[in-house]
Amino acid sequence: MRYTFFLYNNEADFADASEDDMQQSMQAFGAYIGALKQAGVLVETDWLQPSPTATTITLKGGEKRVQDGPYAETKEQLGGFFVIDVADLDAALEWAEKCPSVHYGIIEVRPSAMPEGRNGA
Repeated sequence: MRYTFFLYNNEADFADASEDDMQQSMQAFGAYIGALKQAGVLVETDWLQPSPTATTITLKGGEKRVQDGPYAETKEQLGGFFVIDVADLDAALEWAEKCPSVHYGIIEVRPSAMPEGRNGA
């Protein structure tokens, strides 16, 4: 079953990050991605640009509204995601616990509602 990890963090916590801090973070994520690949459970991942680069759009009520900025104006913003394919929620939580983001943010683990083979991939 597919699970998506939504990685939330406070972007202000990284405002003063040094180049060494970023390098260590990239190495930790590289090792984590390598472990997911080696286990054969990684489906997709991405690291997102900071929330001020986001644009939201809706056609609710038939009227188009486009707004600069993220959907939710909170300290914690969506910074990236992983999609993995594992047997159950327990296995997904074990992988989420190993994700470097768990040490400085929140990881929301959510099962996919898309039937197998219907994601266009």
